Amino acid sequence: MTDLIDDMLRRAREARRALAKSSAAQRDDALGKIAAVIDRWDGTILPANAEDMEIAKEQGISSSMLDRLRLNASRLRAISESARAVAALPDPLGEERELGTRPNGLKVSKRRVPLGVIAVVYEARPNVTVECAALCIKSGNAIVLRGGKEAMGSNRVLARAVRQGLADAGLPVDCVQLVHDAGREHVAALLGATGRVDLCIPRGGAKLMEMVDAHAKVPVIRHGQGICHVYVDEGADAKMAAEVAVNAKVSRPGVCNSMETLLVHKSVIDGGLWLEIAKRMRENGVMLRVDERCAKALSDAKIEHLVAKDSDWDTEFLSLELAVRAVDSLDEAMEHIAKHGTEHTASIVSGDRARAERFLREVEASCVLWNASTRFNDGGELGLGAEIGISTSRMHAWGPMGLRELTAEKYVVVGEGQVRG
Repeated sequence: MTDLIDDMLRRAREARRALAKSSAAQRDDALGKIAAVIDRWDGTILPANAEDMEIAKEQGISSSMLDRLRLNASRLRAISESARAVAALPDPLGEERELGTRPNGLKVSKRRVPLGVIAVVYEARPNVTVECAALCIKSGNAIVLRGGKEAMGSNRVLARAVRQGLADAGLPVDCVQLVHDAGREHVAALLGATGRVDLCIPRGGAKLMEMVDAHAKVPVIRHGQGICHVYVDEGADAKMAAEVAVNAKVSRPGVCNSMETLLVHKSVIDGGLWLEIAKRMRENGVMLRVDERCAKALSDAKIEHLVAKDSDWDTEFLSLELAVRAVDSLDEAMEHIAKHGTEHTASIVSGDRARAERFLREVEASCVLWNASTRFNDGGELGLGAEIGISTSRMHAWGPMGLRELTAEKYVVVGEGQVRG
């Protein structure tokens, strides 16, 4: 373990113990003060982000990564509002679930408690700094953040804003810490900090996950690739299908809940809906990578496209590129998702309740949707206030992780002097 990480984790554990003694009202007050600091510091945060953007452009970072990195007034306002939204949620700590009374009179229940010290390793998105910190503060956890080098300036200012809000509220500032050094050895140190880190959440692509596989000794919940699917079923409402598909791809193509593969029933090709969807996609700058059946209709209509390669079905483009395949049935669509999906998000557009219910029941993804965009697989959109990430693992959380997923339950047993024979 590096000296830097060793010192940060020591301070995090001390701060966590102090945070555990705070009341829900104190933690909520801290989140409100953090939001207020972010609002006041816009003149510092946005220039720092602009500098990060300039450096990233000079380094040739992809357009999708630039979109994740970019802050503006509205995005910064959304960050402060996410802290307020978390503050407004019910307090998860102390929630007690009665399990009953044993024959010997022991009263057994389970009480919700913080996990401890959380490490989050992530790339590009400065909003993650505040949203993860807010969720951990509310749930009584300390957090050590290690953002990507491309957002270092933005993250530093945002982390300072969070710590200032904590200080203003009289809570320990070291319950939120940011690793300022972008060295990968610090990631390895966090992943190997057994007994010091209670949970590590890596958020990123294949290279980060390879590092996790090589170094993880602490519990890890992956927040990996989002190869998300939309299936347009036979007889789907044309207007709805086009709106859902375009939104799922175009609204923010560089994020993990953006659609990467569109599956269309063969009748959609024959009936002309496919051409409507394709035209809408091209109007929005989407390059279509299509199979042979989809390609013929596009060629006849002189709509620009590329022929899909086998690797396209397993690609998270994170850009205005879309793989499209025609299928003969719902079963074939679900087989494709099972083979090529990453258990992140899948949606069906259908007017048939029975087929839609089969899709919702049988498709294995952290969020399945019926007649809605994949972009709704998001903590804020699903009522969690914010998310610490979207888990593509199943233990102990799957999908957007909010407050409850950052807690555990301990047994509480109340007796009257009982002893075991």
